[in-house]
Amino acid sequence: MRVWIDADACPRAARDQLVKFALKRGFEVVMVAGQAQTKPAYACVRLIVVPSGPDAADDYLVEHAVPGELVICSDVPLADRLVKKGVSALDPRGKPFDEGNMGERLAVRNLFTDLREQGQVGGGQGPYGERERQAFANSLDRILTRLMRG
Repeated sequence: MRVWIDADACPRAARDQLVKFALKRGFEVVMVAGQAQTKPAYACVRLIVVPSGPDAADDYLVEHAVPGELVICSDVPLADRLVKKGVSALDPRGKPFDEGNMGERLAVRNLFTDLREQGQVGGGQGPYGERERQAFANSLDRILTRLMRG
């Protein structure tokens, strides 16, 4: 069992939480990044730095993750590509991506992209705090339990 991370955009607290789960449950974590990252010093964690370029890390994740595995990402179009391939996806704030919610998640993402481009709304998501960390841990536990049984 492997869990992949889109490491360029994943909050450190979520990554650290995932590594704790990996140590406890015995699965591999593969961090994929477009730039150098600090890799946790555990044998269960691997870091792959892909050549820089638009969507290089996303393309690597879609190419290498397989059904039965999980990808942690906050990129909605990437999650859509993964879900269509049968790969489970979860954002670092604990919101799962699935066939039932991808249409809505893409529409909301596109709306906010348009509003930002028009200058009608500002920046991205709020700070990553204890509430988000706990929501991520709870969703991660549920998904991992399902995948490891299946």
